[in-house]
Amino acid sequence: MYLEEITLQNEHVILSPLRHKHANALLDAASDGQLWNIWYTSVPSRETIATYINHALTTQQHGTALPFVVIDKRNGQIVGTTRFYDFDDKSQRLLLGYTWYAQSVQRSAVNTSCKLLLLQHAFETLQCVAVEFRTHWINQRSRNAIARLGAKQDGILRRHMKMPDGSYRDTVVFSILDNECQP
Repeated sequence: MYLEEITLQNEHVILSPLRHKHANALLDAASDGQLWNIWYTSVPSRETIATYINHALTTQQHGTALPFVVIDKRNGQIVGTTRFYDFDDKSQRLLLGYTWYAQSVQRSAVNTSCKLLLLQHAFETLQCVAVEFRTHWINQRSRNAIARLGAKQDGILRRHMKMPDGSYRDTVVFSILDNECQP
């Protein structure tokens, strides 16, 4: 299998392929809560949005990622982004991440709706045997949201990544297996 561009939707959200033209709408979403100021996340700012989108689209061209913008169906606004990445068709695994949402839709149906669409696509269409999630140890909200999806904590990668401020991130790794998913 390979990652083919697709639009996914349900009653709450539309996941549409990321494009350069989405830069301003993503900046508007990130401005709702000034998300780029949260030190333990990687939300783009006006200075980094082009690099952020270029990286996402380059990894997509290499066949290892599939980035989406998240559109809230209530108002048609782009409220964030998410993606499949590190796709390994031989092992039938991928990671689901680079996810962030405007503050106004956090703790709403948006995240769960997105994750269920993506998990269904990963397991049913891409025939994945496992979907992995990673987050910063400090990001308790994200850890709780991942666990509510039914993901199991696999472990912690200590000093896994160097952050922009020079500190090191301890990364909590979760996964859901194909026989555990009930979208």
